[in-house]
Amino acid sequence: GVECVLFNEEYMTCTWGSRETLAANYSLYYWYENGSPVVECKHYLQDHGVSVGCHFNQSEIIQFQPFHVLVNASLGGRTLKIPSERMELQDLVKPEAPVNLTIHNMSNNQLQLTWSSPYPKGHCLEHAVKYKSNKDTSWTEHRVKGDMFSFPSMDHEKYYTFYVRSKINSYCGSTQLWSEWSIPVVWGNNSTSKGAPEEQLHWFWIHTVLVPIASCLILLVLVILLVRMERVWVILMPRIPNPSKNFDELFITHNGNFQEWAGVPKDVVESFKPNYSENICYVSELPPNNSYEPL
Repeated sequence: GVECVLFNEEYMTCTWGSRETLAANYSLYYWYENGSPVVECKHYLQDHGVSVGCHFNQSEIIQFQPFHVLVNASLGGRTLKIPSERMELQDLVKPEAPVNLTIHNMSNNQLQLTWSSPYPKGHCLEHAVKYKSNKDTSWTEHRVKGDMFSFPSMDHEKYYTFYVRSKINSYCGSTQLWSEWSIPVVWGNNSTSKGAPEEQLHWFWIHTVLVPIASCLILLVLVILLVRMERVWVILMPRIPNPSKNFDELFITHNGNFQEWAGVPKDVVESFKPNYSENICYVSELPPNNSYEPL
């Protein structure tokens, strides 16, 4: 089928598929029940060369008159006609999202949220406000008829995020199409922006981009200094000597024999033993040459 949406009463699109699901050549024709002629779409929406919809300018849109669409699908020399159901364009309006969300302090425990809508008929709108604090796990949503919402029970120890969206009310149409949610506005503790989206974006970039980049740069500079400046490295991380490697030969090669490892002569080692005794050396005195005393 064909789905049509009237965006903010400025333009309308009617779509019937996507490039992945369509294989034929399509053409769209439309007319109103007031006796107007059948007209072919002037501005097709293309997806990689395949017609998937039609764009209508504001001058081609007539509300409160029944609207009909016929789509011809041509494939292999055959044409299939796909008529649409009767449509009321005032029931297909999708407003643009609200803008200029502003929070006002009314008292110690009350806030007032205001906004404006780009939709030209403000009296035809109803709104929905959703909000959540940093301590909440789910959103709270309220329906609002005007362009103002009072929040009576705020907690100064929390900060709150607010969104607003709009749709046509029952007095101007029966549409169920809501606008997109607005840009959020934030208020409360730890919220330096106090409701200004530009300030929120500023602090977002500082905390999520600039601070991590600055930290990484500082860390990189410190690493370069520690690697390239050996003197600083020695001061900060002094090397602890390991004497065990000097005795590897004593225990591995000489099996703990200190005498062999140190190269001490065996007789020197024996001299230090408690039961050591020297060999007796006999000494005799020879008489003088002019003596006749027998030897």
